[in-house]
Amino acid sequence: MEEVALKLSKLGIQKRVISPGKGDLSTFPDGTKVVFHYRTSLCDGKLLDDSRMMAGCSKPMELILGKKFKLPVWETVVTTMREEEIAEFTCDTKHTIMYPLVSQSLRNISMGKDPMEWQRHCCGMAQIHSHHSLGHEDLDHLQATPQPLVFSLELLQVLPPGSFRLDTWAMTDEEKLQVVPQIHEEGNVLFKRGDIAAAAEKYHNAIACLKNMQMKERPGDDGWIRLDHMITPLLLNYCQCKLKLGQYYEVLDHCSSILFKYEDNVKAYYKRGKAHAAVWNEEQARADFARVVKLDPSLEPSVAKELRLMEERLKEKQREEKNRFKSLFSYSNTSSGSATATSG
Repeated sequence: MEEVALKLSKLGIQKRVISPGKGDLSTFPDGTKVVFHYRTSLCDGKLLDDSRMMAGCSKPMELILGKKFKLPVWETVVTTMREEEIAEFTCDTKHTIMYPLVSQSLRNISMGKDPMEWQRHCCGMAQIHSHHSLGHEDLDHLQATPQPLVFSLELLQVLPPGSFRLDTWAMTDEEKLQVVPQIHEEGNVLFKRGDIAAAAEKYHNAIACLKNMQMKERPGDDGWIRLDHMITPLLLNYCQCKLKLGQYYEVLDHCSSILFKYEDNVKAYYKRGKAHAAVWNEEQARADFARVVKLDPSLEPSVAKELRLMEERLKEKQREEKNRFKSLFSYSNTSSGSATATSG
């Protein structure tokens, strides 16, 4: 224990054990997944972040060791802890200069935003020295005046390499290519079970994984096209889920984006036609369904069924509107008659 404290001290880190953990200290090889809650404070006690109190999300932090996380000091300190241990680490400024960017990313995750957005715009150190606002007053101040920080960690779980599936953000491109077909199949199984929302999430995750890779390619190059051909069937499956969930305008957007690139994609026309019909765009629906039959005459019976359904819904809508206007007209006459009788 004293040896660990001495080692950390030489690095500019002071450790205080609040509650000892259990079992032996892990060897923490690269690829180990550590799950922990964290609290981050200034040295004067002012709280910056608490994973248990994050807006919209109280999930613990999950970190894969050896993946070059933007805050290396967390990897350093967590490898001195046992499972269920709670400890406090006071870290010199040289270890905390990246914390404003890391905190911004973690806060984005808790609010459902894209955690990688800041990384796409500029590299970490360049942004640290820029005047770009992080969108949080406390983080802007910390970015402008770097200082030591106190990290209170509770180590919940240590998972050795190979005992879990990596989150896609932590994967190499090769690992992503291997896992996407698995996620695709998981989505298919969920869809067949009728768990449409969960299936949509699987397809979305697989799409996001491939889109992240596609961003590294130049549009139109072989690599970009190859990835786009993998994205398209996933996006069509995602649209099928959205049709069943009644989110028709999202289907219109995604199918139109597919048809902008692949103008003969029958499935995109068919799903877009159904979405148009659902939102009363009769002319656009008929045009899409006509295109489906032209591209694949074998689908004519299916298209005919969709057209009949659309016509029935349109007639029902017209009847409802006619009755509504009739009721409104009747009410207007009644009100007018009452007013006349009163004045007489």
